[in-house]
Amino acid sequence: MTVVSPRWLSGILVSATLAFGASAGAAQSQEFINVLTGGTSGVYYPLGVALSEIYADNIEGARTQVQATKASVENLNLLQQGKGELAFALGDSVASGWEGLQEAGFPQPLTDIRAIAAIYPNYVQIVASAESGIKTLEDLKGKSISVGAPASGTELNARAIFAAAGMSYEDMGKVEYLPYAESAELIKNRQLDATLQSSGLGVAFIQDLAATMDINIVSIPAEVVEAIGAPYVASTIPAGTYDGQEEDVSTAAIGNILVTHAGVSEETAYQMTKLMFENLDRMIASHAAANDIDPANALSGLSIPLHPGAERYYREAGLM
Repeated sequence: MTVVSPRWLSGILVSATLAFGASAGAAQSQEFINVLTGGTSGVYYPLGVALSEIYADNIEGARTQVQATKASVENLNLLQQGKGELAFALGDSVASGWEGLQEAGFPQPLTDIRAIAAIYPNYVQIVASAESGIKTLEDLKGKSISVGAPASGTELNARAIFAAAGMSYEDMGKVEYLPYAESAELIKNRQLDATLQSSGLGVAFIQDLAATMDINIVSIPAEVVEAIGAPYVASTIPAGTYDGQEEDVSTAAIGNILVTHAGVSEETAYQMTKLMFENLDRMIASHAAANDIDPANALSGLSIPLHPGAERYYREAGLM
């Protein structure tokens, strides 16, 4: 029979304890960053992929993930639940979430959300097949249109714009609640006349649609935008943004905000803010919309408190 020395056994136990402690410490030190974006054919998604790669490369021990979602409203509700660390969202959705507007998709005020930065503007883009004959908002009456996922940031934009123009969904022949890619496919197949989507300029689904068939980009007059008021501002989709678009088209723009939540550590929020601005070249390479991201404008139009980590970066950069 083999006799185990108590001293030797004690040594094994100490070694095992130390090994377990080191393993647990490593697990605890590992930072998990889930980036909440939007549909894969939109602008949020490629920018979210770029951010996740930047963080994985530069934050020691970071594990990153990109989650495709229904965008703004879902993202903000997920943040409130602690199911993400960073999210893209439209400025009007952020304000509605903070206030807890039920009709906008927020059952209660989202008191835990915090701002990282105002980034680039979204442009409301109404695209119709040329054969539908739709050239103005008035022309949409009696036609079929998709307006984004129900209670999404895009769908809230649609409601606001139609109301300001004296219209409603009841004026349409048919209303579908579909995101970018599905809307484009239905337009290609002549099963849908138009879609209203809120996105950065040069969005892939319109580029693809314009390369496949003749389209019209429908104007949203400045007086309609002014009737809605802040955070909507009158803007322009420059001529040549899409194939066959020979003239500037007036539209509405709404700022996008990068949002986190109060449970994210100050150091992580600081790194997420700092690394984004230090790697704008990688962001621009992922999508041209990032050309409009500027630290000088990062505090403009924020309707929720800054995360202390983001505030630390802006103070260090002399922006506060």
